Amino acid sequence: MSALAQEMRPVREAARHSVLRLDGLVRAYRQGPRRIEVLAGTSADINAGEAVALVGPSGAGKSTLLHIAGLLETPDSGRVIVNGRDCSGMNDSERTRVRRVEMGFIYQFHQLLPEFSALENVVMPQMIAGRSRKEAAVRARELLTALGLAARLDHRPAELSGGEQQRTAIARALANGPRLILADEPTGNLDPHTAEHVFDALIQLIHTTGVAALIATHNLELAGRMDRILRMEDGGLVEVGRGPLR
Repeated sequence: MSALAQEMRPVREAARHSVLRLDGLVRAYRQGPRRIEVLAGTSADINAGEAVALVGPSGAGKSTLLHIAGLLETPDSGRVIVNGRDCSGMNDSERTRVRRVEMGFIYQFHQLLPEFSALENVVMPQMIAGRSRKEAAVRARELLTALGLAARLDHRPAELSGGEQQRTAIARALANGPRLILADEPTGNLDPHTAEHVFDALIQLIHTTGVAALIATHNLELAGRMDRILRMEDGGLVEVGRGPLR
């Protein structure tokens, strides 16, 4: 059995644990003389094997929260704990290592490298992390095949449809076996039919690999199909719904 096949065995309920803990996050910005508080003691836990929707109106702070959770931005106070490790006092190199080892990122615009094939786009982050080209190609091929792209491995992004590009971006985010996926409107640039197919592929991989995922979206229909829904409200997070957690 391949490493990916083993990784994709369904996650048992008992295996669920907190992968991302946001503890009392505070973040404010200055706009002239005004102090605008975006996060006001925000806390949440995101567990292994669950997809959590992050919803709220534009300007509510979803992107700020994702940037802080992904160690791309520092809160004014509060803690970000990733897989049991408090990242609050880390220096830049330590934060970079946690992002590289523990996290995968999916953006609204796929941000694939245009001069490389789908396979090469998924191989490169693995090689940067120290995996050999041969091992990286095996895993990239397995991930892309699991996402329905077996016949498109050698195609460059311009030769792929929007849905195929985003599925390649999902494979890239999962390539190094992260514990946590952070996604910012991953289907926001797709038509509804394509968005549904990409969403289904992403959720299936989350549930079968046991990765934790926090997914910002304006699509309330897709949010309702995730395991939990957290809404940004008055600088905090309110749980407003639960979906089909197995």
